[in-house]
This record gives sequence, C-alpha cells and structure tokens, in this order.
Amino acid sequence: MTPVIHTNGLSKRYRRKLALDDCTLSVPAGRIVGLVGPNGAGKSTLLGLVCGMIAPTGGSIEVLGRQPATSAEQLARVGFVAQDAPVYQRLTVAEHLRLGARLNPRWDNALAERRIRQRNLDPGQKAGTLSGGQRAQLALTVAAAKRADLLLLDEPVASLDPLARRAFLQDLLDFVDELQVSVVLSSHLLGDLEQVCDHLIVLADARVQIAGDVADLLADHHRITGAPGETHRLAAGAELIHEEQTRDESTVVVRAGGPKPGAEPVDLEDLVLAYLTRAAMSTAGVH
Repeated sequence: MTPVIHTNGLSKRYRRKLALDDCTLSVPAGRIVGLVGPNGAGKSTLLGLVCGMIAPTGGSIEVLGRQPATSAEQLARVGFVAQDAPVYQRLTVAEHLRLGARLNPRWDNALAERRIRQRNLDPGQKAGTLSGGQRAQLALTVAAAKRADLLLLDEPVASLDPLARRAFLQDLLDFVDELQVSVVLSSHLLGDLEQVCDHLIVLADARVQIAGDVADLLADHHRITGAPGETHRLAAGAELIHEEQTRDESTVVVRAGGPKPGAEPVDLEDLVLAYLTRAAMSTAGVH
C-alpha cells in the first residue's frame, strides 16, 4: 500500500536557519500519527511541506503517492487545521459550511450539518464569538467534511481546557472510524497522544529522532534500574538512549529487540522524553 507520507532526505532552510534537516520518513496509511517535539523542532515546517504550503530546499516528498499541492485533486485529498484552530471571525457557522462547500469538490454537507447539530453550534453565530472549544470543533468539522484522505492537525488542542480536549480527541477518533482517514496530530501533550495515536514521529533539533508504530517502538525499548552510581552493562546490539543518575537509583533507557531480564517496559512519555533529552544533550555538547 502506498504510504500517505514518504520523504527522503527532506530539508527546509529559511535563510541561515535550517528548519528541517535530512528528514526520511514513511508513514503507512490508516494511522493516527503523533508528531511531537519541542518548539522550533520543525513540526510546523514538516506539516507545511506535507500540505504544500511551502516548498522544500532539498530532498523529496510524496503525499498520497504524489508531490504535494500539484493539482486541485491533490489539494482536495489533504485537510489541514493550523494552530489555534483558525476560523473567519466575522463569518457565521453556517457561512463557514457554505464556503467549505464552494471550495471543496468532495464536500460532505450532510456530515458537516450533523456535526454542527451534535456539538450544539448555532448556525447563525459568528465564529468570533465562539469559545475556544467551539472554534476547534468548527475547524475540525470543516476539515472532516472536506472528505480528505489525510488530515493534518497542528497543535489543535493546545489552548483548550481538559473537557474540550477530550471532546475534540473523541470526535477525531470517530472521524477516523467513519471516514477511514489518516491523521497527523502535532502536540506537546503526550497524554493526549498516548490516548489516540498508533504511530509516532519525534522531531528535535530539526531532525527525526525516531519514528514508527507505537506498539513496535514500545516493545523495542526498556528501562533498567539499579543502585545509585551503578554502571549498566548493555547486551550486545543494545543502544543506550538515555541515562539518569539520582541519589536513590541509576536508570537507563535502552533500545534492544525482545524482552530483557530485569528490564521494565517504558510508556510513550518515557520513550519520547528519553529521545528529546538525548537530542538536547547532544546539541549542548554534553556526553
């Protein structure tokens, strides 16, 4: 099956700043992808390249088997919700739906109107008067009704309260089930990603640190704990990802296939933080 996103050595430079460097990825269809990394890591740049809003400086990228934004048909297959769920402040909810129908050839008006009713959005209310959660729901509705094959969400829940975030993520799961759409969700909120994502991309310092299906990555990584100051002997083929020493214990996170005697499983937060910490230490010249 054709990957929804395939890149090889992809890079993007803004004058002297390298925003994305040597990015090589292959994202299978049907996944909900968690895209995570610190501010300035290249997440928004990668999403901009995927939807065709910006052009690469080097390398190659294919989205749904083609170069991004090369035709109206290709544009119709990708939905995008930018940061802060942007909507048109002076347009009503109903006017957003009419505009969506005019601009998108695959527009599903029945889905859009059903979603508006389910979320108790007033069709006559202007978007500028909606709450943050309501604006996010409107933006998600417009993106979903586009009937895209790939949905890109750039920090869509960062400013929402916990109840609004939970409602948004549940709706996202419902859309994936109903529309069979692939999703890339950029977020700092690891707990939210752990609830919904089955594929992971970790970016730091403009480079991919690790990528793959979550279940496979968790199976390959382990935590080993020992006495304070203890030096851990790694098995042949094991890769040290992160080491931490405290007054009470010595802990390492390693990548090594298969179960290891005395090792403990890691969760998604452990995994992500281990790679982000390693990248930060490498950038700072700490070894």
